Amino acid sequence: MTNAIVQTDYKFPSQKSVYKGKVRDVYDIDDRFMVMVVSDRISAFDVVLPKGIPFKGQVLNQIAAKFLDATADIVPNWKMAIPDPTVTVGLKCEPFPVEMIVRGYLTGSSWRLYKNGGRDICGVPLAEGLKEHQAFSKPILTPSTKAEQGAHDENISREEILNQGLVSEEDYVQLERFSMELFKHGSEIAQEKGLILVDTKYEFGKRDGKIYLIDEIHTPDSSRYFYADGYQKRFDKGEAQKQLSKEFVREWLMDNNFQGRDRDTLPDIPDDFVNLVSERYIELYETITGEKFVKGDDSDNVNERIYNNVTNYLNEIL
Repeated sequence: MTNAIVQTDYKFPSQKSVYKGKVRDVYDIDDRFMVMVVSDRISAFDVVLPKGIPFKGQVLNQIAAKFLDATADIVPNWKMAIPDPTVTVGLKCEPFPVEMIVRGYLTGSSWRLYKNGGRDICGVPLAEGLKEHQAFSKPILTPSTKAEQGAHDENISREEILNQGLVSEEDYVQLERFSMELFKHGSEIAQEKGLILVDTKYEFGKRDGKIYLIDEIHTPDSSRYFYADGYQKRFDKGEAQKQLSKEFVREWLMDNNFQGRDRDTLPDIPDDFVNLVSERYIELYETITGEKFVKGDDSDNVNERIYNNVTNYLNEIL
């Protein structure tokens, strides 16, 4: 086992506050910039698991950076710099209180809902007779609320979002368009690499009246990928798809009787499984980018490294 970044507690120059999410620790710098440290924590069923996954944060941060750069012509984004392998520094935006989830296939939570008789997701009707992992005729948008820490995200329809005034209709139309264009672009890149972008989530914010893409994009935490090779054969046989995503962690937890319910007890997670998850994340990085993953320093000085790299960058822009 190598060291994993599971906690941070930095005091950066001009720091105003820090928000610690399930995976990311976000530091507010002078109410102008955000320092996002992507930890090695992993969550499933809205629960943070007790063990970190080595290099997971670096994988997420570097994949997100590549896709933010690749999609900047579709929608402006918050990213300014990557001063450390696990850190993104960017513009502070006011986030919209919804996540835009685009699904190309009936799988994961959507399949679980469908299997239990659901024929509607977020106001989008689903046809009868669909099978697990089946492609929709065209991608669908199924938004969710952004839950407070410790709470569960909830599906919500376009009509409910507008009726509750969570997002103005003018902004929501923009969010819909951006989301579908980003998904199309991500799907094309995935196809080039022999993958299928199955579903993903996007988060947006606003700054000075302008919409920005924020947080991560097309990472294995926010997205699900299938291997294209053999997809149809496995689908025809009703077999599980070979995938690169966090779903196999959820499946392992479900096999061990945990789904995040109040009555569930979190199982002990063996080191062998932790290392397997780490290898899966690195595999996705190398597959989706076509580049060899270069592990960052994981010594006992990793927190010092992060602090020094971020501080040096902030001193340049403040």
